[in-house]
Amino acid sequence: MTAPDPQSQRPLRSLAANSPVRQAHWRALGLTDADLLKPKIAVVNSSSELAVCFAHLDGVAKVVKDAIRAAGGVPFEVRTTAPSDFITGAGRQGSYILAARDLVTNDIEAQVEAAMLDGMVCLTSCDKTPPGHLMAAMRLNIPTLLVIGGYQASGMVDGDPVDIEDLFSGGVGASLGKPGKHAMEDVTRNAIRGPGVCAGMATANTMHCVVEALGMCIAGSAPVRANSEKMFDAARAAGARIVEMVREDLTPRRIMTPGAFYNAAAMVLAVSGSINAIKHLQATATEGGVDADLFAIWDEVGRKVPTLAAVRPNGPVRIEGFEDAGGARAMLKQLEPLLDREVLVASGRTMGEDLADATIVDAEIIRPLDRPVSDGPSIAILKGSLAPESAVVKLGIRDGTRPEAFEGTARVFEDTASAMKAIAAGELQKGDVLVLRGQGLKGGPAMGGGASIVLFAIDAAGLARDVAFITDGQLSGLCLKGLTIAEVAPEAAVGGPIARVRDGDRIEIDVAARRLDLAVAADELARRPAPGNAFPVPADGWLGIYRRDVQPMATGAVLLDLPVGGRD
Repeated sequence: MTAPDPQSQRPLRSLAANSPVRQAHWRALGLTDADLLKPKIAVVNSSSELAVCFAHLDGVAKVVKDAIRAAGGVPFEVRTTAPSDFITGAGRQGSYILAARDLVTNDIEAQVEAAMLDGMVCLTSCDKTPPGHLMAAMRLNIPTLLVIGGYQASGMVDGDPVDIEDLFSGGVGASLGKPGKHAMEDVTRNAIRGPGVCAGMATANTMHCVVEALGMCIAGSAPVRANSEKMFDAARAAGARIVEMVREDLTPRRIMTPGAFYNAAAMVLAVSGSINAIKHLQATATEGGVDADLFAIWDEVGRKVPTLAAVRPNGPVRIEGFEDAGGARAMLKQLEPLLDREVLVASGRTMGEDLADATIVDAEIIRPLDRPVSDGPSIAILKGSLAPESAVVKLGIRDGTRPEAFEGTARVFEDTASAMKAIAAGELQKGDVLVLRGQGLKGGPAMGGGASIVLFAIDAAGLARDVAFITDGQLSGLCLKGLTIAEVAPEAAVGGPIARVRDGDRIEIDVAARRLDLAVAADELARRPAPGNAFPVPADGWLGIYRRDVQPMATGAVLLDLPVGGRD
């Protein structure tokens, strides 16, 4: 059983490990002698009954597996952890959300690499599965495709459309005695009407568009209505294509080159996507050993790319409208003059060749470069005495209603609860800069979800345009309120300057100059006591491992200093 697949350009990995015991196991599963010589494809499924994000993926897996068999491959379905922000974010103040991203990657390695399979199709859904899949693809470097799981249907209340953004912001507002237009019970019953990820250009749909910009899915896959025929067509096409990719030896490190990361940054900026995409892209590059500094790329691309679509939470366009206007593929077509058109994509063609027949269905929703929704950048990287390494600010649609320069007085909080209490008590004043620290990669750990709640509370209190918010934590992709700066690095827990900010300090924000500064002399700051080792959220088990091993934001928050193998 060592004969190579006659159509393959490279001997199959799975055949090199075809021991008699392995053959016996697979024959007991129903494989024939002919099957043992075929490409073995992992179908990576994060199906879970815990959350609607993943509830439909078993049906998608069946379609992919049938297509792999029809194309001459043998599929093996494997499962990974299934992190859903609003479900698995309940414990430890949301610390499991980002930490689970790396569990997904390691789950895949422990099954697909250990079994020496030849390729994989990853069913990608909620926020942390797309980067987990991309990171694993780079680490293993075997032919890989992602299948976009699609977004959930939303509903109506009294003739008004409602979705997860209304539910999240309304819930925080109600907790502060600031009810929204509709009763929360009505919003809760109608905001989510089926399986799939959050509607809107939050982190999940942003990352789905990123997957397309990187060239790691069937063209035209993102975004997509969950369980639509379009979604299943892409799943069938991916099952057929992955077998060809194995035979062509078209691996992720040939696709996800520096130019591909440049294209992905342009996509996120054009749709004003989630700031979380930056660290996920950096982590993917780090796993593949790609010489790409996403923070520097972001600054470069941000000076060229305007906002070309106003999808919620940035503007009035709903995600369905963006999909119907042509989606990520149409956006790439509008961005084409700025893209690296020579990079390879999953079809085996270049990005330029792949976009030759792309069309823009509605140029009012997905605008051309010479008629943008607003000037860029929609997301900017800041540095300065308060953020020597980096910090991220989301500007969204720059229509003059959101300040881009601010000088104010620090109000410092060590945890979410104390910040929420102060906001509810009316203690936050116009001109204040709310500093929430201890929320970072180690301090959170894994950044948690507390910063997003505080931001929605500031908005509910009617202060979003009168105060600034600075944190070393991360923000939900649904967050776009006021002047907010997140992911300040170095974080407080490792002794970054944010750890030494005191109430009453003056903080200066200048987006145009890309500056975030603390108006405290360096020698005085150095004399202030170093931060202690107490953490608001205890971390044992997996979270303890994460807190101990997570690397700085400059790596994308990976758990390893260097990539750990895969094929060259």
